Amino acid sequence: VLLVESGGGLVLPGDSLRLSCVASGFPVSSYGMGWFRRAPGKEREFVAATDFTGRFKSHSSSVRGRFTISRNNGANTVYLQMNGLKPEDTAVYYCAATRLSKGSTDIADFGAFGQGTQVTVSA
Repeated sequence: VLLVESGGGLVLPGDSLRLSCVASGFPVSSYGMGWFRRAPGKEREFVAATDFTGRFKSHSSSVRGRFTISRNNGANTVYLQMNGLKPEDTAVYYCAATRLSKGSTDIADFGAFGQGTQVTVSA
């Protein structure tokens, strides 16, 4: 199982970024997928999750309305569209997979994580 994130970078407040997560070694179409982040000095926290179909989605209250999770099972890829970025969104963002096909918001349910991609929002 391998998850590889990309798309992070240094942006200004209010800018947008689109993170991608390419999965290999397993059929992502059978797994719930999620995004988590770890800010400096803080624990990893839930950002967004989706079920195996992509129809059902959940976003944390801190990003709801600004971030959107989506997936392309044919491409074994999950995305996180981030709009209206704020300095407090600065963190390392991790893609994760859970065997729960209905998805989950609980980090304990995710057994595989990528290496992460850095997102820095600063003026």
